[in-house]
Parts: sequence; C-alpha cells; structure tokens
Amino acid sequence: MSQGQLIGYARVSTQGQKLDNQNSKLTEYGCHKLFSEKFTGKDKNRAQLQAALDYVREGDALIVTKLDRLARSAVDLGKIAAQLEEKGVDLVVLDQDINTTTPTGKLMFTMIGAFAEFERDLIHDRCREGIAKAKERGVRFGRPKKLSEEQLVEMKAEFEAGVITKAELANKYGISRPSLYRLVAT
Repeated sequence: MSQGQLIGYARVSTQGQKLDNQNSKLTEYGCHKLFSEKFTGKDKNRAQLQAALDYVREGDALIVTKLDRLARSAVDLGKIAAQLEEKGVDLVVLDQDINTTTPTGKLMFTMIGAFAEFERDLIHDRCREGIAKAKERGVRFGRPKKLSEEQLVEMKAEFEAGVITKAELANKYGISRPSLYRLVAT
C-alpha cells in the first residue's frame, strides 16, 4: 500500500439518495479525508471530485466504493486515470477489487485505460468520417453568416464614409464592434 494518505470519494446521483453507505465503507477502509457529493455522474464538472483530484499528492491513494462513482464513461475514466498516474496517486475500487498498489491492479487499470483510449479514438474517427460525409453532401458547419454580401458591401461603404459612429453602425447591422472591424478588414 502507498505511504501517503487514503483519500475517499463518494457520490450519489440524486438528492434523495444517501451517501452514508459509501462514506461508512471509505471510513472503515481507513480514509483520512472524504470528499462526497450529490451530483449526476454524467456531468464531468463535479466540484468535490475535482477537489479530491486537486488534493491528492504523490504516494496517496484515492479510494472509491465502485468505479461508476468515479466516472460514467470509459473516456472520463481514462482522463481521471491519466491525471492520477501523472500525480503518482494510486486508485482503489473497493467493490470491484481494483487496486493499483498491486501489480495485478495496475494491469487491470492499465487495460481499462487502454480500452478508454481505444474508445476515444474510435469516437474521433467516426466523427471525422461523419463530418467528411456531411461536407460531401453540402452540409455547412458553423454559425450561419449574419450579413448577406449586399449588406456587407453597404456596411463597408458606410464605415468608410464615416457618416455614423462605429457603435451605431454595428448596432444597425446587429453585430458587435469587434465583428464590425473584422468584417471591414476583409
């Protein structure tokens, strides 16, 4: 086992659920500090998880009761695993007997990370293929242009003439002043 602290993280998805069972298991395991929250796992911006990841130091171990309490997708798990590995922090998942302080646990977690990376690469490949096919069909990506070519020519002429202020001109065409300056420069 690592020489650092045991840091626990517990999460439930809804306000009606209780953290008591997870917190008990983490305390019984010997966790010195607990981070817990009631927050959906689909959202990666979980404040207490981020606080736990910021808190752990080299030699510490992050303890969770189940892997799905830590991450809801393999991609998310891969990112968290990389962050823990970079900091030199072990991971222990009590109910699934994953323990990166042992050679077998490290192998299991490395395999999980490899599958997460593989899944992420497949997703990127499918996205690139989908975008390429959509472009072939004439689909245009991005925000539609706010001004027609005629409006752009008219706006440039008004800009050069200096008849109205830049703020009024931007307001007239429904654009911001930085957009006004960018468009007249093209």
